[in-house]
Amino acid sequence: QVQLVESGGGLVRPGGSLRLSCAGSGRAFSISTVGWFRQAPGKEREFVASSSRTGGSTTSADSVKGRFTISNDNAKITVYLQMNSLKPEDKAVYYCAVRTMYASDYNYWGQGTQVTVSS
Repeated sequence: QVQLVESGGGLVRPGGSLRLSCAGSGRAFSISTVGWFRQAPGKEREFVASSSRTGGSTTSADSVKGRFTISNDNAKITVYLQMNSLKPEDKAVYYCAVRTMYASDYNYWGQGTQVTVSS
C-alpha cells in the first residue's frame, strides 16, 4: 500500500503561482512513476505531468508546458508541481498518483487539492 497526501492548493489570481506537494508513505520504495492529474467541474480527469523516479524523465500536457514543472525529492518521497502563470482554466481539483513497479497504470491516488484561479 502507498498513501499519498496532497497539499498546497488554494486561491490565486491569474498570472500567479502555486506549488503543490504530494507526500508519499507506505511502500513508497515500489513507486516507479509519479504523476499529477486534474479534474475541473463537469469535465473528465486529465493528465497534467509525470516523472519517472528512476530515470528522472518528465512529461507534461501541452496545456501546461512552459508553465508547470514536476519535480521529485526522492529522499522525502515527495513530488511537487510548480505552477506558474496560472490561468482561470487551470481551476480544478489536482490529484497526485503513482504507478508502482509491475503495475500497468496508476494504482494509488491522493485525495486531491483544490486550485482556484480567479481575480
